Amino acid sequence: MFLDRWLKPRPAKAAGAKLYASAVAQARAPVFYRDFGVRDSMEGRFELFSLHVIFLIERLKGHGEAAGEVSQAVFDSYVKGLDDAFREIGVADTSVGKKMKKLAGAFYGRLKAYDEAVASPPDTTAVVDFLARTAFEERGEGDVAALSAYVIKTRKALADQSLEALLQGDVTWPNP
Repeated sequence: MFLDRWLKPRPAKAAGAKLYASAVAQARAPVFYRDFGVRDSMEGRFELFSLHVIFLIERLKGHGEAAGEVSQAVFDSYVKGLDDAFREIGVADTSVGKKMKKLAGAFYGRLKAYDEAVASPPDTTAVVDFLARTAFEERGEGDVAALSAYVIKTRKALADQSLEALLQGDVTWPNP
């Protein structure tokens, strides 16, 4: 009983892991790769996983300590997922740390660029440019307009969801 308190995961950690799992499932939707033209590669999947984690972090931002804990738990689950993926594909233990550091830098760069891109609604030019640079291998490739519309729709859908549900790890993603 005494150890149960230490061994039982904190509610924020469980909620963060659940939100992250949902973000991964959404980012794996075939429509992004088949219809929108996001490259179906490690890089393309990294971009979509990161984008969906960013959506969650953005939604939880500025909503108090509990939301901050859940947001951190989402990020921690994301980092663990990347680490696990590297190990699964056979990256040597000595190289994983270096690769993770590089990806963390890439994630924070995207987070900053995303924040700047969505800062001037209703103008979506910056969102289109952000997605063209990150989700598509080359400019002019894929349906950046459709992915941009999805970004706008997802931000609105998450904003309309109750904070209480998110803090429990429940999120409803819109159809791409």
